[in-house]
Amino acid sequence: MATKYTNLDELRSEKRLLKQEIGELEDILTFKSKKESLGILTHGFTDKFLKETQNVEGKNELSLNTQNIMREISSSLKESASKKNVMSLANDTLSSGLLETTIKMGVVSLVGNFAKKSVMNKNWKRKVLGLALIYVAPYALRFVRKKLDEYQRNKTASSLEKLI
Repeated sequence: MATKYTNLDELRSEKRLLKQEIGELEDILTFKSKKESLGILTHGFTDKFLKETQNVEGKNELSLNTQNIMREISSSLKESASKKNVMSLANDTLSSGLLETTIKMGVVSLVGNFAKKSVMNKNWKRKVLGLALIYVAPYALRFVRKKLDEYQRNKTASSLEKLI
């Protein structure tokens, strides 16, 4: 099974060649830095989100590059919140009633937060204003909503009359 060697020098040279070959294979299979290895595995996707830093002991550590992460998030939010996207979302949600529900929830939260801050205030006038908002605001909002619905019905009826 084993190859017969005539002298010890041939065996040593063969051993050196095998060690060299194993070392080259290890260099191919292992990476010098974690960032480089992740970059190769992810085809460069993680390169902009990771950075190598040195710790107190002088060893390289892998850490997140939060500045680039936040930059990516903000750019994607800017793209998704462009004027065209917002307008198309508004047009789609008008037909489904989602916009109306969102506006209602927004108004309720704004009034609720203002009332809460007013009630917690030390000034008695602000407390009275906050309590008044808590008790009067629902009636006022219903009244405003009823008037807006009537206005919308009148506009719709008048536009239908113009078409006929």
